[in-house]
Amino acid sequence: MLDNFKKILNEDQDPKAVEKISEKLQDILMRNEEVGYIAVQKKPAITVFPDSIIMTNKRIIIFKPKNLGLSMDITDYDWDDIVIPFVKENILGAEFSFMTKNDLTLTIDYLPKNQAKKLYTFAKEQLDDRKNVLAKSIESIAEEVRTEEPVLAEEIEAIEVVETEEVNSFAEIVPREIQPAIESAEVIAELQEIVEENKNTEKQEKTLADFTKEELFEKLQSYKKLLDNGLILQGEYDALKNEVLKHI
Repeated sequence: MLDNFKKILNEDQDPKAVEKISEKLQDILMRNEEVGYIAVQKKPAITVFPDSIIMTNKRIIIFKPKNLGLSMDITDYDWDDIVIPFVKENILGAEFSFMTKNDLTLTIDYLPKNQAKKLYTFAKEQLDDRKNVLAKSIESIAEEVRTEEPVLAEEIEAIEVVETEEVNSFAEIVPREIQPAIESAEVIAELQEIVEENKNTEKQEKTLADFTKEELFEKLQSYKKLLDNGLILQGEYDALKNEVLKHI
């Protein structure tokens, strides 16, 4: 399996460390899961058992050796649960961090700077791909709904008038075959409301667009502290967090 990682071993990774990782990966990789990048800690002092982080097309996997390397803690996070990656360069190496939808922030420090940058780039590509797929799905659904709207107007005209005292619910005066069309019209209205809300939100967010990614990340941490100290409510925190994430 190590031969498959030769294209990855070009950023000063320790081949022995990667070989140990590859042995563990053989048992946990899922079907159709492919390794995209591997980064290994490189602390100033000699580290016999460094931490490592693996990115695949499905998730982020973190390996942390313990008990002098006799055992290994393995944790993983699906891309759908990750909202933001972040890189911070220090004098000695760099830190790669990522935040989850549950406000959990994880960091691997003492990474070679070029490895940390590659992790960040790969993570951004994975998250962007998922955003594009979601946007296309929403647009496809909206287009299907629009094509059904003309049918709705023609069929509603055919509804017979029913005396008020004989009607117990709106469903009784609407033919069963056109009820899906009415539901489609309601979906269109909801989609239009969402678009208008997004437009209004964008007008209010122009000041956040001037922030750097590092400043936005610090802003998220500040909001979390306000929530933990009881200075803002959970709903207020969620709204503030979502506004910041749109600019990252």
